Amino acid sequence: MKLVLGYLYPSVMSQYGDRGNVLTIQNRCEWRGIDLEVDALEVGDRVDPDRVDLLLTGGGADTHQRLVFEDLLHVKGDGIRQAVEDGAAAFAVCAGYQLWGHYYRTAGGEDLPGLGVFPAHTIHRANQTGTLLDTITKAGSTRAVGNLVVQWGSRVLVGFENHGGRTYLDGGAQPFGRVLAGAGNNSEDGWEGCVYKNAIGTYMHGPAFPKNPALADHLIKAALSRRYGSVTLDRLDDGQENSARQRALEQVSRPGRWRRLWSDGVG
Repeated sequence: MKLVLGYLYPSVMSQYGDRGNVLTIQNRCEWRGIDLEVDALEVGDRVDPDRVDLLLTGGGADTHQRLVFEDLLHVKGDGIRQAVEDGAAAFAVCAGYQLWGHYYRTAGGEDLPGLGVFPAHTIHRANQTGTLLDTITKAGSTRAVGNLVVQWGSRVLVGFENHGGRTYLDGGAQPFGRVLAGAGNNSEDGWEGCVYKNAIGTYMHGPAFPKNPALADHLIKAALSRRYGSVTLDRLDDGQENSARQRALEQVSRPGRWRRLWSDGVG
């Protein structure tokens, strides 16, 4: 079996180790004998919806989003939307997540139109509060920074968030998971991320996949199923990955300080 991974803007949108998600997918496919080809899709490169099975995009600052949003809309947009509608898997992190929604309003009040894949919009906290980002202290006061723990179905995921934007889901939108620790979408409604078909948007940096192998496998399986029909992935020894995840969870907080506790047996 073979998969093609489209990696969007690797030279621009890959803050906080998001490139590690690509490496994790490569390794987990190789260990299973799945041939994976990675297409680096920079500014000016179109997305062939019949070729790509999995799309990944990472995070970036407002300046990075301004560099890519027009290309995302007018060069890659149709291909991405068609691929997602046809069942391709996708994982969009932070700034990528924001630009896959309806729009992102920057700290200065500029609206950057998005793809509209996710029924959501994002507004920078500084724009909401009228905060002038002229010092590091003021800039830091608008950001959600730290470890992020999310209940995703029967599993608990851990990542790292660092974002000034606050994302709001439209009515009927499907969130990615429930926030157990951290801010998530907006620090208000308790939700993290958004899901549309096999596309996931999230604020989980870190990168997310090395410490959450089940999430990586979920996307690999979705991509394979689109191409080959129902598949079952060979089990891998995830002892080191789960140990790293457990260690990260232990460092987040004492259980009594978590926003919500998951039920016994969830993990």
